[in-house]
Amino acid sequence: MIKHIVMFKLKDTDCKTAYENAVEAKERFNDVIENVKELKKGEIVINSKDADQSNYTISLLCDFETIDDLNAYQVHPAHVAFGKFIGTVKTDRACIDYEY
Repeated sequence: MIKHIVMFKLKDTDCKTAYENAVEAKERFNDVIENVKELKKGEIVINSKDADQSNYTISLLCDFETIDDLNAYQVHPAHVAFGKFIGTVKTDRACIDYEY
């Protein structure tokens, strides 16, 4: 199995706070969960409003059976659409993929 963990720091935009953008990201990621068959388990979590604000804002926690499944997820239209949204609201990204 492959664990794919991605963290993003989000910014305030003209219309929304970073937290509101995180809530929207969580809603949009549900489309990825529902449509990417290679994704065995997917979750997006939001940093607590009471936690240190230097923390990353959101984290994606994803499980795949193989690295090929992870690669298929990366180019799936639902993930690409999610990535386009994240690209407009993120300031930083960190990622790790590992076998377990």
